[in-house]
Amino acid sequence: MKKIIVIAGDGVGPEVTKSAVTVLKKIDEKFKIGLEFETRYAGGSAYDKFGEPLPAETLEACKNADAVLFGAVGGKKWDNLEVKFRPEQALFGLRKGLGLFANLRPVKVYEALIDGSPLKPELVSGCDLLIVRELVGGIYFGDRCESEIYNGVECAWDMENYSVPEVERITKLAFDTAKIRRGKLTSVDKANVLSTSRLWRRVVNDVAKNYPEVELNHLYVDNCAMQLAVNPKQFDVIVTSNMFGDILSDEASVIGGSIGLMPSASIGELTSFYEPIHGSAPDIAGKNIANPMGTILSAAMLLRYSLQAEDAAKTIEAAIDKTLADGYRTADIYKDGFKKIGTEEATEIICERL
Repeated sequence: MKKIIVIAGDGVGPEVTKSAVTVLKKIDEKFKIGLEFETRYAGGSAYDKFGEPLPAETLEACKNADAVLFGAVGGKKWDNLEVKFRPEQALFGLRKGLGLFANLRPVKVYEALIDGSPLKPELVSGCDLLIVRELVGGIYFGDRCESEIYNGVECAWDMENYSVPEVERITKLAFDTAKIRRGKLTSVDKANVLSTSRLWRRVVNDVAKNYPEVELNHLYVDNCAMQLAVNPKQFDVIVTSNMFGDILSDEASVIGGSIGLMPSASIGELTSFYEPIHGSAPDIAGKNIANPMGTILSAAMLLRYSLQAEDAAKTIEAAIDKTLADGYRTADIYKDGFKKIGTEEATEIICERL
């Protein structure tokens, strides 16, 4: 059996994770993977029930699972809590506790939704890229000082720091991912300015010697940001540091036209973690409005990266493609002339197309 921990979280989280579990159960009937689901609490719902955002038993269960499917956390209800009790602390605790060192953010432009992209159709038609972001190193985790006097004036500083093993680990994952996609990897840095980027580039080049079948090129981060806007179809897999990945993945996420269809995976040393990027959206919670496709696509990533069930993952992705091609739209992507559906109906229609 393959144990999946389901953390529904807050806001629309319970609705969209319910949809994803329904699809996974249906796909398990077809492919006989042997999925077993166990529900645990984290975020605001965990605080309400246990007085803390990440109970120890939740983290322990995640460590012993084959994968974690996550909804979303947060909401105005918990905005005034002390920082250590806020729902978002559950995410930080899970990232640290599971050793989640890489964030994978796919960006696919669906032909049926191409008019929803802010870019011209001819620029994005066929766009299908993946950003691999280093998640536990770099300037976000380096030493820092918010205030000190230097040469008579107040200053603040943050230190960027990467080790060779950290860069090797994320680079190998990126190359392995490129191998199962289209065989092209773009490494993004700022090696013309930053010492850490020069080390980054050197290590990437060293790792590349073991992957002759993958085409490697390098871009400075400012050029990459521009290229995502003018020619995103050139990219297959992008690998980059924590801060650069944070910025570039948010830029790239709008190319597809709807945040409701954007999944993500965080790859860990112990267990990997799968979630949509859209957040908890508490204003529409419980209204059968939320788009479940981002979470269902996150479940497809779970099958691909944690369970190596590539055919099952592709079946889910094809079912969503067909649902959109047939003209079905949740509220976030609805336009006149299409068939408007809610969360539950979207789930049923996707299941029919598996």
